[in-house]
Amino acid sequence: MNLIDETRAEMLYGEMGPGREMSGGSAGNTAAGIASLGGVCGFIGKVHNDELGKVFTHDMRAAGVEFNTAHLVGGPATARCLVLVTPDAERTMNTYLGACVELGPDDIDEDQIKRAQVTYMEGYLWDPPLAKDAFRRAIEVAHGAGRKTALTLSDSFCVDRYRQEFLQLLEGDIDILFANEDELKSLYQVDSFDDALQRVQGHCEIAALTRSEKGSVIVRGNEVHVIDASPVDRVVDTTGAGDLFASGFLYGLARGYDLKTCGTIAGLAAAEIISHFGARPETSLKTLVDDRPRT
Repeated sequence: MNLIDETRAEMLYGEMGPGREMSGGSAGNTAAGIASLGGVCGFIGKVHNDELGKVFTHDMRAAGVEFNTAHLVGGPATARCLVLVTPDAERTMNTYLGACVELGPDDIDEDQIKRAQVTYMEGYLWDPPLAKDAFRRAIEVAHGAGRKTALTLSDSFCVDRYRQEFLQLLEGDIDILFANEDELKSLYQVDSFDDALQRVQGHCEIAALTRSEKGSVIVRGNEVHVIDASPVDRVVDTTGAGDLFASGFLYGLARGYDLKTCGTIAGLAAAEIISHFGARPETSLKTLVDDRPRT
């Protein structure tokens, strides 16, 4: 993932061939996935009062996500991410953060957070000072209401920039951590997944860790579940795999399912998203989950 400015975003877009345009954003994708599973969720994020912002707002609400954050008027345009996918399904993301960096504590809907079982935050937005303040406010409100908080590390580059701050968050502010293998090893600056696993076990209540084709590992204290990856006929585009994994896991957790079932649902959601281009579900995730084999 590369951060770019608006000028480069326009230049790259002009150089790209035909593509597909759709609403995205890491936490936005997770919210859309939860809605596709039949869950009830809300989204807090900043878009501009421009065409892309209006499209994003429509898409979120049409998906069944509660989204009431006031649009930005003036200032930077709505964020966008230009994703280039190679034949082996790997992706390069070129992200212009735009209006989303204007998210601040005043945008935190305290009632929405108090109603939510879990407030989920994306590491991508840990750059802007205002957004950090918004995160801290959301954590304060959630814990004050007896609710859980969750953080995704988002990308290894985020970890490299904010390792100490993320570690401090895990000391008591974050209950549930989402990370892939590389992010977790970077967080603890170790070479093996097993070493990183031992470190994270005592750092937060639950860690949901993805390992690509190796599946996932879910840990809570000494409770460890190793879950195989869900089969996919053909991997087309890995964009959004982690976002939808979080959708499935959070949906299961909110329903009171055991951790192994939560991880299984998470794997099903991730498998659906990597089977086509784009990071929003094309198939009802609820149907996939309802039809899954039971053991």
